[in-house]
Amino acid sequence: MSSEAMTQRPGLPPVADSEAWERQLAALRVREKAATRELDAIAAQRRRLPMVEMPDYTLVGAEGPVRLVDVFGGRSQLITYHHMWRDGAAWQCGGCTGHTSQYTRLGFLEPYDARFVIVTQGEIGEALAYRETVGNRMDWYSTAGSDFGADVGAPAGGGFAVNVFLRDGDTVYRTWHTDGRGTEQLSHIFPLIDILPWGRQEEWQDSPPGWPQSPTYSGWLDSPDIARRYGPG
Repeated sequence: MSSEAMTQRPGLPPVADSEAWERQLAALRVREKAATRELDAIAAQRRRLPMVEMPDYTLVGAEGPVRLVDVFGGRSQLITYHHMWRDGAAWQCGGCTGHTSQYTRLGFLEPYDARFVIVTQGEIGEALAYRETVGNRMDWYSTAGSDFGADVGAPAGGGFAVNVFLRDGDTVYRTWHTDGRGTEQLSHIFPLIDILPWGRQEEWQDSPPGWPQSPTYSGWLDSPDIARRYGPG
């Protein structure tokens, strides 16, 4: 595109006519479609991963102790989000609290014979009270008295993680795991923000000169923010 076709002010995208804009969008779309095909290929590889048989762990839910196989709720597939936890803290990890706040309707998993739950190292009474405070709607389970969290990448005092399991009768297998930025693909928060003209506005991102940028995480809602927006009061 020639420089004559665009005008620009600091901190704003250049302004182009419709024809020039369509050409740039078409060029970007080639890369977007290639990324979609690559994600399809990754998913195909994921479906071909082997799996690992799990011991018969016992967690604690709202109704008391429960075997891992029963956390499936009769379904064949289970996704667990392992929420970071600090015993006795009024507010738990803002990233985990914000991430899980987006999962308010999970009925779409039922036709796929699957369930999604939260697991934390916190004592179940504290965990359920926090769930209520921040307006989280998923079922929560505690692994405080079990090696389950530590064995799947979410030990006490450690970070967050996502794990996926498959049940065959009473036998449970671990099929997938991710943590860190790997969880972004399970979110609609960042995909929505990333299509905005200014994106996440975090200083690590590759943005044009003059774009608004702030320290990493500064735009994220913290746990008290989530409670004010979605909690009972």
